[in-house]
Amino acid sequence: MFQTSKPLFFICETPLHAGSGSDLGIIDLPIQREKHTSFPKIESSSLKGAIREAFEGVFIKKATAELDNDKENEDFKQAHKRAKNRKHKIVEALFGPEDANNDAHMGALGFSDARLLLFPVKSMKGVFAWITCPKTLRQFERDMKISNIHFTITGIPNDPEDGKCIYLNNDSKVTLGNNNAKSILLEEYAFSATLNDQIMVTDRENGNQYQLNAWLASSVSNENFFQNKMNEDIVILSNNDFKDFVNLSTDVITRTAIDNDKGTVKPGALFTEEFLPAESVLYTLVMASPIFQNEDKKNGLVSQLEQGSNEAEKVLNTFNINLPSVIQIGGGATLGKGIVRTKII
Repeated sequence: MFQTSKPLFFICETPLHAGSGSDLGIIDLPIQREKHTSFPKIESSSLKGAIREAFEGVFIKKATAELDNDKENEDFKQAHKRAKNRKHKIVEALFGPEDANNDAHMGALGFSDARLLLFPVKSMKGVFAWITCPKTLRQFERDMKISNIHFTITGIPNDPEDGKCIYLNNDSKVTLGNNNAKSILLEEYAFSATLNDQIMVTDRENGNQYQLNAWLASSVSNENFFQNKMNEDIVILSNNDFKDFVNLSTDVITRTAIDNDKGTVKPGALFTEEFLPAESVLYTLVMASPIFQNEDKKNGLVSQLEQGSNEAEKVLNTFNINLPSVIQIGGGATLGKGIVRTKII
């Protein structure tokens, strides 16, 4: 059983396609969605594979760097191979072996499905706004209780009326009109807007309170652009309106292939592919347990992990310290798709 966990946030720098396979609907290659809400998500299996690949790159790079001074040595190649194998053993301990055999064991790290927290929508003012809804915020609060982040979000509206919205900062750049009658224009839809800067995050350990937008701005990213934008332009819609946007406002790209001899489209090569738009914000829970190997095998591995009060915490700290700040998730890697910024708290 996992003994400790932390939330990990993703901000999409480029459109992301975590595919659910072919479909008979309007879109040939849709993205993964929750069955009961139809909100976009990234399956934990897709997520784990992408993060594992990023970690293998990190550890192989470390193994190479450690041997840079020995390149003239005739045994360099053998030493490099041994170093790579040693680092690869750590990756297998954290993520599990890729090939099931007699040495098969579970990885010490686990991941939940990545859930959507903030979805970017084109705005008449301020370029775009990040939208969310009460259903998503309450789910986020419950998920944080599973991890070691003990806080409570207060002031979340039960359910704003359809066609109305709440903005969290009086300095928001996406609002229109005066203080008596403000509105926000998202895509081609106008929403009556009300300011509510009393939606608070309370840290239950020390009692400190933060405005929700300010807490998210400091927790989700270290980049000034994202922090400033998140602090000003988060908008809460009704659950119904949020559901409509995340279903109808994703990026849908038509792809094709041209027959070089005829200069026409190759038969069967025309298809549509769905993407989560750039600037989408998602989160997952990273869970850690002790290494699932017998004592003889894991003795040499535990000493290579980062410091921690127990073995599970060492596993989680090793993940935290070695997690790349930018990774690629989903399909279209050669087209620059799926590049995301990461931050763990």
